[in-house]
Amino acid sequence: MLRLISKSLVLLAVTVVLCCGIYPLAVWAVAQAVFPFQANGSLLTGPDGTVVGSKLIAQPFTKDEYFQPRPSAPSYDASASASSALAPSNYLLRDRVARTLGPIVKYKEGEKSGQLVGPDVEAWFRQDRFRGEPHLVAQWADAHNALAQAWVKADPGNAGAVDAWAKEHGDAVAAWVKDNPGTPEPAATDLAVVFFDDWSATKPGTWPSLAEKPGPDGTTVKVVEPVQEGAEIQSVFFEMWREDHPDVALVDVPADLVTTSGSGLDPDITLENARYQLDRVAAAWAADTKREQATIRADIEKLLAEHAHAPLGGLWGVDMVNVLEVNLALRTRYGEPGGAPAS
Repeated sequence: MLRLISKSLVLLAVTVVLCCGIYPLAVWAVAQAVFPFQANGSLLTGPDGTVVGSKLIAQPFTKDEYFQPRPSAPSYDASASASSALAPSNYLLRDRVARTLGPIVKYKEGEKSGQLVGPDVEAWFRQDRFRGEPHLVAQWADAHNALAQAWVKADPGNAGAVDAWAKEHGDAVAAWVKDNPGTPEPAATDLAVVFFDDWSATKPGTWPSLAEKPGPDGTTVKVVEPVQEGAEIQSVFFEMWREDHPDVALVDVPADLVTTSGSGLDPDITLENARYQLDRVAAAWAADTKREQATIRADIEKLLAEHAHAPLGGLWGVDMVNVLEVNLALRTRYGEPGGAPAS
């Protein structure tokens, strides 16, 4: 019996040394010797030499000078890789796509061919009519309760505005409680639709937008103010504008510009997607560098061509570009966005 136990222990020790020591060490040594860049996370560095991210994981870019990656269900959180799992029939998916399209989609033909539809969405919004009926914001909230509640949850400032409104409109809150006796003490999200109904009636043609203002003690506070224009209106109400203008021809956008990947962290976008964003990027860098936009555009087009790649050396799929790599190349070539040129 002891002999069997001793042999088993020896076998266990040998297995542990091989599988938990020698094998991992051998794999690490080969990886560091043959492909150290990939083995260490495919990390990319900025002009100052500091690590700015991984070539394999998407990250958000908000400045106009940079190309933007695909939308991300986990908000580009690498520890929470996931898809949205929204079905095509889910209105939340349609709403997310519409919000992406609002500020970027362009007219396809006519006297406004090539122009953004956003300004016309704002002008239509100010008229405060949808399908011939008034109170556009109220119609939006009544039709999409979940979106109205999502607005309240999006920022504590929004919830605070609803709470402040509730204190000043006790009759409206009491009427809501009467219709919903199971919720005697409604939260801000419960009152979202009622809030928007009242907003639409008292401030027609405006949207409650969160803004930062200096407080009495000098600190910055968030307050909700009525606005009649801006990217938020273009995003939220593009879908309703489209329903009111079904015959207007619009330029098709690349699918990956408005859809998430399975992981939500896809670092690449199609070359077609990059070219769709090119006008915005070129215009921003032209303004920063005080150079002709056409010259900057041609320069960036060449840069995109240099960074374009396709799976299996071009044997499969379409041309792609890595967003982080391209944006770093722009940063190296033109300097800090809005700042000093590159040395």
